[in-house]
Amino acid sequence: MAEVQGLLSKMAVSLSAEQSVANYDMVLSDNRVAMNPLIGQLIHLRSSGEIHCQACGRRTKKSWSGGYCYPCSQSLARCDLCIMKPETCHYAAGTCREPEWGEAFCMQDHIVYLANSSGVKVGITRGNQVPTRWIDQGATQALPIFRVKTRYQSGLVEVMFKAHVSDRTDWRKMLKGSAETVDLSSVRDQLMVDCSEELKVLQARFGEQAIMPLSDESIVNINYPVQQYPEKVTSLNFDKTPKIEGVLQGIKGQYLILDTGVLNIRKFTGYDITMVTL
Repeated sequence: MAEVQGLLSKMAVSLSAEQSVANYDMVLSDNRVAMNPLIGQLIHLRSSGEIHCQACGRRTKKSWSGGYCYPCSQSLARCDLCIMKPETCHYAAGTCREPEWGEAFCMQDHIVYLANSSGVKVGITRGNQVPTRWIDQGATQALPIFRVKTRYQSGLVEVMFKAHVSDRTDWRKMLKGSAETVDLSSVRDQLMVDCSEELKVLQARFGEQAIMPLSDESIVNINYPVQQYPEKVTSLNFDKTPKIEGVLQGIKGQYLILDTGVLNIRKFTGYDITMVTL
């Protein structure tokens, strides 16, 4: 029996080069536990009830904005609406709450991509978050289609495509099985035709070097360590059930698939958790 305790963070992920399998590590403070080898085993997860802000570390009764105390959720730029809707970025207007953080996080190359998790969707991510972002979303296929210079510009490209393809993942559908294979290259080519005039406007505004199509990228296929998908998706929640246990049947996205339900690890960032494996 092994027992590990610490503050929970989203699982660390990587993609194996040989079989394109997503690899997961549970992160509890400074402790990391390889999760793929635990598929098929009984695991116990226990919340002490303590929650700590991932920014300042203070104890909080409730987690805000995905792992922050209330004061930090109200003061940090990373908790602003523009993180979810980058096309609303207000850095250029001089109203960013943390300009230096904005320069480091937002003023860097971003990738606009197509992914297939519960169906085809368009999304954006920082260039250094490929393929992490795709794995976190449970995508079985992904294809980079643009490289842009800033997060704001990537948001404008995403909005352009959202009129033709979804920007959301149906997490319940994603957890019920692998999405049907799609020719993402053909979807990309059609979107280029459908959005050609809008794309010209954006490139004229920011320059072709700022919004560069990626026409030679290959589709990335991702396999997940899942023995069995649930017929019915039942969410588990540490706020309602401090002790969660079950046989680990698989991992996809940031979800543990147990025979007792599914647990969104990312949702409970900053929770003090003890994990016991037998």
